[in-house]
Amino acid sequence: MPTAEDLNPQRWFVDNIVINQLRKNLSFRNYIASKKLSWSNYSHIPRLLYNKMIVWDVYGEYMKSDPHNYISDKKFIIKLITGLFSESEDLQANLEEQSIYWNDDMEYISAMVEKTLKKFKADSGENTPLMPLFKNEEDEEFVKILFRKAVLHSKKCSELIDKNTTNWEVERIALMDILVMQLAITEILEFPEIPVRVTLNEYIEIAKYYCTSKSSTFVNGILDNIVKEIRDDGLFNKFGRGLVGESLTDENQ
Repeated sequence: MPTAEDLNPQRWFVDNIVINQLRKNLSFRNYIASKKLSWSNYSHIPRLLYNKMIVWDVYGEYMKSDPHNYISDKKFIIKLITGLFSESEDLQANLEEQSIYWNDDMEYISAMVEKTLKKFKADSGENTPLMPLFKNEEDEEFVKILFRKAVLHSKKCSELIDKNTTNWEVERIALMDILVMQLAITEILEFPEIPVRVTLNEYIEIAKYYCTSKSSTFVNGILDNIVKEIRDDGLFNKFGRGLVGESLTDENQ
């Protein structure tokens, strides 16, 4: 016989307002259609996540919460994505199976989804835009130019790295370390408006995320030597904000 709970099920999750907003969002639907995204070939993943969700403490608290409103709905969905989904080994393994680039993307994607959802409001309609991949067109153009210049000047950057690595041949240096340093050198030489110290700080931080535990120290030391060589050879071409932190001697080079 059905219980009273069976006859009167709690519908907080089924009627979640944020889920319904996403379901109707035109930008979201168009993106899924254009990329041909679907779980049809991996239907076991949503099922696994659902089974984990219904025994999740946060879900239990949400289903018992009262009153039910937009704020509570949004908080739960954000926790679901940044907590349960991002920590799911099944989901991560499946995404990595589809694309090797997912092995370090989960943290950043979760952050972007959270920022997007936080901008949603109760009256956000189907035309509400989703968070773009780039902050603006200038950022997108910068990334494209940096990538192209790094590829074009790869040999030159490798020679600088090789010359400034004591007792190390370029072939023995971790590939990610080399790529980080090549991007940093390219930015230093090809983007005169960016201060050297800003470039160094940013790529040392990038090394902490994408390279080994000791890479940031190694990359820092090599880049410092390369910057000194570039200064000594008078190869700097900095102007405007790019001169911040440079001495008068450096400015005249």
